[in-house]
Amino acid sequence: MPPDQTTADPAATAARAGPAGLSEAEAMLRLATDGYNELARRRRRSLAGVVLGVLREPMLLLLLIGGGIYLALGDLGEALMLLAFAGFSVVVTAVQESRSERSLEALREMASPRALVLRDGAHRRIPGREVVRGDLVLLGEGDRVPADGWVVDNDALALDESLLTGESVAVAKVEAPDGSDLAAPRPGGDGLAYVFSGTLVVRGSGLCRVAATGERSEIGRIGQSLALLETQSPRLYRETRRLVASFAAGAVLISGLAVLLFGLLRGSWLEAALAGIALGMSMMPEEFPVVLVIFLAMGAMRMSRERVLARRAAAIETLGSATVLCTDKTGTLTENRMTVAELRLSDDSAFATDGTALPEAFLPIAELALLASAPQPFDPMEIAFHDLGRTQREAGTAGRRAADWDLSHQYPLDPGLLAVSHVWRTGGAAEDHLIASKGAPEAIAELCGLDADARAAMRAAVDAMAGEGLRVLGVAEARWRGRDFPKSQRGFDFAYRGLVGLRDPLRASVPEAVRQCRSAGIRVVMITGDYPETARAIARAAGIVEGEVVTGAMLAAMNDAELARRVQHITVFARIMSEQKLRIVEALKSAGEVVGMTGDGVNDAPSLKAADIGIAMGGRGTDVAREAAAIVLLDDDFGSIATAIRMGRRIYDNLRKAMGFIVAVHIPIAGLALMPLLFGLPILLGPVHIALLEMIIDPVCSLVFEAETDEADVMRRPPRPPRSLLLSRALVGWSIAQGLAALASVSAVLLWLLAAGAPEAELRGTTFFALVGTILSLVLVNRSFSASLVTALRRPNIAFAAIAALAAAALALAEFVPAAAKLLGMTALGWTDGLVALGAGAFVLVALEAAKHFRRRPGTA
Repeated sequence: MPPDQTTADPAATAARAGPAGLSEAEAMLRLATDGYNELARRRRRSLAGVVLGVLREPMLLLLLIGGGIYLALGDLGEALMLLAFAGFSVVVTAVQESRSERSLEALREMASPRALVLRDGAHRRIPGREVVRGDLVLLGEGDRVPADGWVVDNDALALDESLLTGESVAVAKVEAPDGSDLAAPRPGGDGLAYVFSGTLVVRGSGLCRVAATGERSEIGRIGQSLALLETQSPRLYRETRRLVASFAAGAVLISGLAVLLFGLLRGSWLEAALAGIALGMSMMPEEFPVVLVIFLAMGAMRMSRERVLARRAAAIETLGSATVLCTDKTGTLTENRMTVAELRLSDDSAFATDGTALPEAFLPIAELALLASAPQPFDPMEIAFHDLGRTQREAGTAGRRAADWDLSHQYPLDPGLLAVSHVWRTGGAAEDHLIASKGAPEAIAELCGLDADARAAMRAAVDAMAGEGLRVLGVAEARWRGRDFPKSQRGFDFAYRGLVGLRDPLRASVPEAVRQCRSAGIRVVMITGDYPETARAIARAAGIVEGEVVTGAMLAAMNDAELARRVQHITVFARIMSEQKLRIVEALKSAGEVVGMTGDGVNDAPSLKAADIGIAMGGRGTDVAREAAAIVLLDDDFGSIATAIRMGRRIYDNLRKAMGFIVAVHIPIAGLALMPLLFGLPILLGPVHIALLEMIIDPVCSLVFEAETDEADVMRRPPRPPRSLLLSRALVGWSIAQGLAALASVSAVLLWLLAAGAPEAELRGTTFFALVGTILSLVLVNRSFSASLVTALRRPNIAFAAIAALAAAALALAEFVPAAAKLLGMTALGWTDGLVALGAGAFVLVALEAAKHFRRRPGTA
C-alpha cells in the first residue's frame, strides 16, 4: 500500500481518539451493576421434568392406557407397539426442548464475540460478555461489534447490518457529536453515528463508546421477544385430542353399560366382562394418535427429499392450511447479491446490461465505478462493479486503465458527503492523476456543482431507475496533476458522468411459486426494510398483487384495531423494523388468518416464531432464524414453499381419509360386538378377533392412506377455513353411512346363517370373513375423495396391495390350519359360505361407490 494512502488500522484510530477509556475498577463496578453482556439464560428443564411434562399430555396417556389394556389381555405385540409410540413421543419432545433453546444460544454466541477495548489507556482483548457500558471498543475490518454504542472516531467505517435489517448493502457510519445525549437510533441506512451488537465491520475502522449491553441492546431486545413468545400447540393436535377424548369417553360408557346389561340379563359376569372388553377394544380410538404421529413423521421424511426440513412435523399440515404467506425480500425473494443492471449517461441515454460487451459510450462510466471501488471488495455493490469489469475483460473490451496505474489516495465517506473518491496515478513524468468518484446522486451533484436544471434532470432519472427497483449511485471524474492532493474531495473539479443502477436479482423460481400460491388461494405479502419504490418494483416482478405500499412510519401511526382491519388488504410493507414484522404477523393472526412467515435474519426470528408456520432459509439464513422456524428451506429456493404447501394439503387430505375410515370401520366391528348382548346371540368377536382386525386396520390407516397421491384439485382450491374441523359434520355423516352400510351387509350374512341354522363356529367364521371383506371395501372407497374406483385402482399403492395380501394369507391360515381355526373359534368355510362372505364385501363396495358418485355431483354435500 502506498504510504500516503488512508489506512484502516484500529490502533491508529485509537491513537487519534486520545481517550484512555474506563479504569479496570470502574469496569468491574459496572459489570456488577449491569450484569454480563449476554442474553439471560433460561433454566433448562431436566430430562425427568421433560418426561413428566409429556406424561401429562392426554394423547400420550391414552397411548399408555391402551398399551396397558393390551398388556393385561396378553396381547404383547399391540402393547409393545403402543408403548413404543409413547416412548417415541417422549424422545421427540426432549429433542424439541433442546432445539427450542438453541435459538437463544445462537443469539448469545452472536451477541458475545471477543472485543478489543481501551482500559486504563491500554489495549485489552477481553470476552465480549465482559464489555460494559462506557467501554471504548476498537473496531476493524472483520470484527463483530460486541455491544451497541456511539461512534466517537471514524475512519471509513462501514458495517453489514443485514442480520438486523435484512438488507445486504453495507452502511457507512459517521462520528457522533460531542456530548450527544440523543436516543439510540434504529438500525438501517447510511449516516448513523451508532453501531449495533452482532453486526460485522466490512470496511474501515473506528472507535465506539458502549451505550447498551446484553438485553438492553438491539439484539438483546430481539432475544427477549423471542424468549417470551410461546409456540402454540398445533390446532391439529388439539383437535385430535378432543376426538380421542370424546371417543374414549363414549367407549368407556357403552362398554360399562354392556357389561351391566349382559350380567343382569344372563347372570354370567365373567362373560359379561369379556364381552365388555371386546366392545371397548372395538371402540378404542388408539388409531387416531398413532395415525397422526405416523402421517406427520412420514410427511417430514418425504419433504426432506425435496430439500425442505420440517423441524416441527405438525407445521407441514399447518402450512397446507395457510391463508397468508409473509415473505422478506432480500435473500428470500431475491438472490442477496447485487448486479449492475443499468448505466445511464449524463445526456440521459441508458443501456441495460445483459452480460455482453458494453457499447463504447458506456465504457467510461463502468470503469469509473470500478476505479472508485476497493481493490478487494467487501461491499456487495463494489463486488458487482468488479464482476462487470471482469465481464468486459472477458469480452475483449479494453478500458483506459493501464497496467502501470497505481492507487495513490482514497477519500472515504464524509459525514456531510456520502461519496467515495479514489485517486489513480496514470503514469508519466507530470504525475497525472485520474480521480474516480461514486456515491449518492445528491452527493455527486454537489461535487460536480450541478445547476438547478441539471439537478432536476438527475432527480428525474434517479426516480425512474428507483421505480424499476434499482439502487442508484452517481459517478463523476476529475483530473489532477502533482502529488499535493486537496484535503477534501470538494477540492477537485469533478465532471458528472452519469448514474449506475444496481439490482438484487429476483430468484428465478419466485414468479412461478407466487403464481401457485395465488392459485391455491394464498395471499402473498412482502415485508421488507427497503424503500417503497424498490419494494413495489420487486413485488411487481414477483407477481405479488400490487396495491397500497405501507411504510414503517405509516404502520407506527396505526393502532392495533386499524392495523388488523387494513392488514387484510395490504400486500407490500416497506421500511419495516423487526418488531413491526412481529406486529404485522400478530395482526394477521388476530384477523383469523393462518400465517406463514419466511425470513433469514436475526431480525426475522421473533416473527418466525410467532407465525403459525415459520419458514427459514437454510443456506443464507442465520442460526437464530433457523432455530426459531418450524420449516427450513435447505436450498433457499422460494419455489420449495409451493412444494411444501402441496405436500401439506396432501397430508391433510389423506389424514381425513384415514380418520373417516377409522370412524366407518369401527361401526360394523362395534355392532357385531354389541349384537350378541342385545339379541342373545353367541359372542361372535372376542378380544383375539378384535386384535386380529386391528392388525389389518392399523397398518391400513398408517401406511395405505399416507401413501395416497394428491387429489386433482389440491392446488386449485382455497385454503380450508381456519376453524374447520378435521372430522367435519359432512365427513362424520359420510363415515357413519359407510359404517352402517358395512354393518347392514355383515348383519345380512349373519341373519342368513341364523336362518340356515348354522352352528356357532360356522357363524363366527363366515361373519368374520365377511367383516374383513367389508373392511377392505371401505379402504378402496376411502382412497380418494374425488376419483372413481377405476381411477383410484390405476394409481399404484404398494402398501394396500401388501396389506390385502397379508389379510388373505391370514384368512387362508384360519381356513386351512385347524389349530388356527380352533384358536379363533371358527370352522373351515364351504364354497357357499365363502361366496356369501365375498358378496358382502362386493355389495358394500358397489353401493358406496355409487353413493360417492352422487356426492361428487354439483350441489351435493
